[in-house]
Amino acid sequence: MRNSRARVAAAIVAAGALSLTAACSSGGSDGGGTTGTKGGGSTTAPPVPNYGLGTAADSKGPAPAVPSAVKGGTVNDLNQAGFDYLDPAQQYVSDQLSVSVLYARTLTGYKIDPTTGKTILVGDLATDTGKMSDAGKTWTYTLKDNLKFQDGTPITSKDIKYSVERLFADFETQGPQYIQSWLYGPDYRKLYKGPYTGQEIPDTQLATPDDKTIVFHFKEAHADAPYAMAMPVTAPVEKSKDDKGAYNNHPVSSGPYEIASYKPGKSLVFKRNPNWDPATDPIRNAYPDTWNFQLGIEQPSLSQRLQAGAGSDKNALDLSGVADPTVMQQLVTDPKFKARTVSQYQPYVETLDINTKRITDPKVRQAIAYAFPMSQVQQAFGGAAQGDLGTTLLSPTIAGWKKFDPFGKLAKPTGDPDKAKALLAEAGQPHPKLVYAYANTPRWQKISLTVANALQKAGFDVVRKAIDPTSYYTVVGKVNNQYDIYRTGWGADWPSGNTVVPPTMDGRNLADGTNNYSFLNDSHVNSEIDRIKAETNLTQQSADWEKLSEYSLQTDTAQVPFLYDKYFNIYGEGLGGVTYNSVTGVINASTVFVKQ
Repeated sequence: MRNSRARVAAAIVAAGALSLTAACSSGGSDGGGTTGTKGGGSTTAPPVPNYGLGTAADSKGPAPAVPSAVKGGTVNDLNQAGFDYLDPAQQYVSDQLSVSVLYARTLTGYKIDPTTGKTILVGDLATDTGKMSDAGKTWTYTLKDNLKFQDGTPITSKDIKYSVERLFADFETQGPQYIQSWLYGPDYRKLYKGPYTGQEIPDTQLATPDDKTIVFHFKEAHADAPYAMAMPVTAPVEKSKDDKGAYNNHPVSSGPYEIASYKPGKSLVFKRNPNWDPATDPIRNAYPDTWNFQLGIEQPSLSQRLQAGAGSDKNALDLSGVADPTVMQQLVTDPKFKARTVSQYQPYVETLDINTKRITDPKVRQAIAYAFPMSQVQQAFGGAAQGDLGTTLLSPTIAGWKKFDPFGKLAKPTGDPDKAKALLAEAGQPHPKLVYAYANTPRWQKISLTVANALQKAGFDVVRKAIDPTSYYTVVGKVNNQYDIYRTGWGADWPSGNTVVPPTMDGRNLADGTNNYSFLNDSHVNSEIDRIKAETNLTQQSADWEKLSEYSLQTDTAQVPFLYDKYFNIYGEGLGGVTYNSVTGVINASTVFVKQ
């Protein structure tokens, strides 16, 4: 998924401020906050356990009660930017995912225990997480009873099918593409143009044999399809209310809240949806009467307001944004803030990508890994509150994650220039030249100098090249770019290596705009990707993605991981039930309540 920190930062740097750009890239609580690791090192276990598939019983509503919770009141969300997209079909950025749960129900969803933080996937609109057949190619979902849109119209399987068909329209460009490509292949837009031409997806690919059943017939096996069904793209759309692109400003609710008013860039207010039945919903408690989003609040004012908690800000939070660096040190050190601070992993890993088309010797790439100054870069990011030192290509939010540190980076986080020099000598390249591209912002100017100095101490000749931050990923994503190293980042769309390894490591995806920014083309990695994708056992599949990511890091060293991003922020003391969704990397709005 895409990181809201990246999107907000991209808008800021265009005006000359600092950047936190990331690609698609970029931890449960009882209402008293939640903390991850305090130091700069890497954790040894995921902050939230399990991520497994729940049962049909787990999928029944209502949602588990939050201790001491009460109904009523208004939650205020202070948001730095606003929402580019409220149309569920267009939502793929973490801040959009944080708000969509209020009004858009999906076939499946994440059920988060309000006391333990245990996170499992359950049926949301569906009675369970789906039934697999045809060796993983076919998935069948049955809808629950008494599901309705905000106007009282019953939700049927045809509404789900219509929402999927809308994904093929030429104006639906920002959402994930898993379901479309699984149904039709990578050129799906050429094969089906969407419902506005009067055509439907045929039953051989997407069938609705009755009002309660929808059947997906994919071209290949997809054992993790239940997780893809949790993305907003499966939220039902009422055909009679669909006005194409304009739908973005007034999506019809299938969840506990509906839009009361919306002024893009200024405010968004939700009120209760009287046609939502909590007995059908295992995920959302929906305690507040209203949610009031104040949009376009600049930093550091936003963080200072949350910190002070004056007036209505007592009941305020920021579902997706992290605290401004100017207040972080105080939030970390002052004990009076501890009870209302959230510090947990997001699904993003920051990496230094190495252009393998230009740096062809793995020993040279490994020398870069040994020399990279992790701890110095971490401090430039804002310290451990912004992220832990990361040594794996998969985030700790991935199911089955385990510690892996092939280059001993945690033992020498400032870099190991001697080991790097020895590897360069073995490679016969004592002083190789590296062209280092970086986003031309104050933050990345500073970080790039820090990295360049460390690499030069290890024997590299580093030439720094600034790139306009607004076109940074376009430039480094060109297959024939003239740069050797550059920073990127990636976040899993769900807790599986399937949403990390193939997009960032498949050597058959080498075209301009690729997400394989290192242009790695390892035949073993390519063949393993195909084999693992075909596995129907999710536990085995997860273990194999982990193993393959470790192989690539240690053998190919096309990317150097250095930071696991964190959500770190404070919320008003008037709020309780503040839990965390580590899958999307945002506060879990479903459990929040206003204390009385």
